[in-house]
Amino acid sequence: MDEQVHLLEQKIAAQEKTIRILSERLEQQTADNISGFALFEQNIVLENVVTTRTRELEAHRIELERALTELKAAQSELLQAQKLQAIGQLASGIAHEINTPTQYVGDNITFITESFADLLQALQLCESMLAETPDGESPPECRSTLARAMELADYHYLKEEIPRALKECKDGVKRISGIVGAMKEFAHPSGGIMQPVDLNHLIRSTVEICRNEWKLIAELETELDPVMSSVLGLKDELGQVLLNLIVNAAHAIADGKTAGDKMGLIRIATRCDGDWAEIQVQDNGCGVPMELRQKIFEPFFTTKEVGRGSGQGLAIVYHVVTDKHHGELTVDSAPGQGTIFTVRLPMAS
Repeated sequence: MDEQVHLLEQKIAAQEKTIRILSERLEQQTADNISGFALFEQNIVLENVVTTRTRELEAHRIELERALTELKAAQSELLQAQKLQAIGQLASGIAHEINTPTQYVGDNITFITESFADLLQALQLCESMLAETPDGESPPECRSTLARAMELADYHYLKEEIPRALKECKDGVKRISGIVGAMKEFAHPSGGIMQPVDLNHLIRSTVEICRNEWKLIAELETELDPVMSSVLGLKDELGQVLLNLIVNAAHAIADGKTAGDKMGLIRIATRCDGDWAEIQVQDNGCGVPMELRQKIFEPFFTTKEVGRGSGQGLAIVYHVVTDKHHGELTVDSAPGQGTIFTVRLPMAS
């Protein structure tokens, strides 16, 4: 598609050159005092050429507009394909993230069930002992029997562990709910309708669903402005922007790590700057050389090995931020030290 547009532009340039040459020739002939009849003939020829070229240019213009429309449609389809690809890549990680809390919820429930059986046995022994005690008096064997019951039930251990297990069950269920909710929000399409977007909430959700991409590579810190206003935007596509920047930061850290290195660091911060909302995604990864800094936003450009990067992530980020949201995207990086991507978006009025 790009080659077709390029060829059409070359044809238009050639036709414009022909018209310019004919015009210059006419001016020259006029300067040389050619006859009025000859000048009249030249004018007719030139007018015919101009009319023909104008029709051709109009046809080429319509063709270019159609090609541009097709390019925009292809770009939109590519964006959705990239999003679906990202969701697919995250699916196994999300399944693992969901499986972990689910497993310890199940283990703790099993533990509580077995522990309750032991406690029930101990309580039954105590009940039996009390039933055999006349007039509420405790026989000498009472204390030893009760002590034996408590020992069998491992009472002191269970007294500490059962509340802890119940808390882990609650935390696990809450974690599962958070992961599923975040994934649901991320996958929900905006339908191309601009709406107020809470960037802080969107960052928390995106961090949750891509946890498997960074948790073994880096610590992730957030410093979110608590009074950050909403921005007017496409929620799902802004989520895609954040996802791509976080995953890109994790890959940069992984590429810069050597055996024995400590965990890297990803830092996400938001702040208000006048009528702009600013998001910074910073990593201490391998960095970007100066000569590649502008190329990283070009479609299909990637520094990653084959099969690891499509070269579309940062290109989509740039398109969504600058073209769709009229924002700004800048990068500050130093090889071996890390990278900071800064996204600036206009506040919702």
